[in-house]
This record gives sequence, C-alpha cells and structure tokens, in this order.
Amino acid sequence: MSEQYASKNFVFRPAVACEAPAVWAILQQAIARRKADGSAQWQDGYPNPEVVGGDLAGGSGYVMLHHNQVVAYCALKVNDEPEYARLQGSWLTRGDFLVVHRVALADAWIGKGLSHLLFDFIEDHARSLRLPSIKADTNFDNTAMLRLFEKRNYHHCGTVWFRGSPRRAYEKVL
Repeated sequence: MSEQYASKNFVFRPAVACEAPAVWAILQQAIARRKADGSAQWQDGYPNPEVVGGDLAGGSGYVMLHHNQVVAYCALKVNDEPEYARLQGSWLTRGDFLVVHRVALADAWIGKGLSHLLFDFIEDHARSLRLPSIKADTNFDNTAMLRLFEKRNYHHCGTVWFRGSPRRAYEKVL
C-alpha cells in the first residue's frame, strides 16, 4: 500500500528495503530494553534480520518517520496470524482484523508519547481498510506494552502461544 498518514511532523507508511538496517537497529534497541526490564520477550533470537527482511519483502513492515528518520516500526497483516485461531479464550469479533506484531520504538523516543501516536496511525490504517478490529499479543512480562493496551482500550481476550511461550492476546473493536 502506498497510503501515508502525516501528523505533527510524523509520517506512517510501508517500509522500503533500504530502511531494513534502521528497522533492525530499532528492534535491537527494543530487544535490549526488554532484557533490561527483565522480560523474556524477544530474548530467543526472534525477531532477527531475516524476519525484518520478510516483513519488508511481503509488504507488512511499516515505519513511522520524523523528518525522514525512522523512529518506530511495526508489522501489520490482515487476517494473517494462524496462532490466533488457537486462542485459549474468546475474541470479541469473528470478522476480518488487522494483526499488529513487532512494535518497536527508537530509544531516543521512549517516554515521549510516540507509542500512542504509532497506535493512532495503526488504528487509522485499520479503519482505512474497513477492518472492524485489531488483534495483537505480547509477553506476560512486557509491562510497557501491557500498559499501552490498557490505556488504549484493548481488551484481554485470552492466551496464545508463540515459540513455546504463552502470550496475552488483545483485541480492540474499532
């Protein structure tokens, strides 16, 4: 998709191949933050540069830019998370949905409200695709993401499993 959203000197759009190094650098920062926070999330070799390359090649990698500098990253897919069919719990909806994975902010932007702006863009993107909901998951010990989901009115729907670990699954009806 070539859609762009602009707000407060920020642009949200699909990532391009030449941005892979910047995306990977941001993900490495997020991996280190998870470790410093005592979280087990992303401490098993995932995500990695191959995952990023697959996101970008498949058109699911999105970046948020500030004055042409990549400051945040996420992967967005429509109806494409097989593990969500095995939810231990109950989703709020049964229709189409946007999946959000690999949310990461550059260290320099932590604590400045950027995660909320990123989710504003993500939710606007889902609405532009006429998708009725957004589904996402995070580790049980990723307190930053858990707080963000709570503040943005995402509902805890149950548990999904990735690479042998349970994850809290959330949905927001738009």
